[in-house]
Amino acid sequence: MTYAFPPGGLPDQTVSPESTAVFTDAYAVIPASVQRDIVTSLLPGWVNTRAWVLARPLTGFAETFAQYAVELAPKGGSDTPEPDAQAQAVLFVATGRARLTLDGQGYDLVAGSYAYIPPAAKWTLWNTGDMPCGLHWVRKRYVPVDGLDAPEAFVTHDDAVAPIAMPDTDGAWATQRFADPGDLRHDMHVNIVTFQPGGRIPFAETHVMEHGLYVIQGTADYLLNRDWVPVGAGDFMWLRAFCPQACIATGQEPFRYLLYKDVNRHMPLSL
Repeated sequence: MTYAFPPGGLPDQTVSPESTAVFTDAYAVIPASVQRDIVTSLLPGWVNTRAWVLARPLTGFAETFAQYAVELAPKGGSDTPEPDAQAQAVLFVATGRARLTLDGQGYDLVAGSYAYIPPAAKWTLWNTGDMPCGLHWVRKRYVPVDGLDAPEAFVTHDDAVAPIAMPDTDGAWATQRFADPGDLRHDMHVNIVTFQPGGRIPFAETHVMEHGLYVIQGTADYLLNRDWVPVGAGDFMWLRAFCPQACIATGQEPFRYLLYKDVNRHMPLSL
């Protein structure tokens, strides 16, 4: 299994700047073609590391999360990766190898590895290979609830989590849920959604959850608000609450994306 990651580099002067990149008041599309070297950020506390910041809280848009694509050069990483003690995280490795130390326990991560890191956890991450390691990092401030402890950390792999088919789809639409959806301790889910060629969301989902969707494989036509947008591996979609959405998988291979959504909490009644 391969997983898309930003291509970096820089197109030459013969390439047209036209693209499918768009930012609206309901959604944004950041295609792989614009995820280039000159738009990366360096992060305090990290060495030999660069990041594509694909989503960050914006007042009046999507406000609950940040999402990065992080590239660790050989020997790159951090002993102090997270500056916010209230932040939880999911790491999903797309390419290369890394060593995660989480509350004193070590884990060797490879492509397809998935880690949930609760707030206030002590963790480090270092590239242990001879090639760059690319990973997706989703960050959200945890919203505590009286009587509920924060979730425990866990590390797993894409291959270890069985997809669950949506009802009446014969497996054409399935979701790998890495956290138990009935566990109210979790206030965010980061899942992998898979559509077989021709599979679809057969209605325009319109709901309160914000989304970050990074396409890790395949192609689709995706409905965003009122617009049908062709998307493919490496493209990122960023949706605010209540943006209508649907998709139809195209091509000859499965269409898969890493999906963030905020869940399991009351809505705050003040801004």
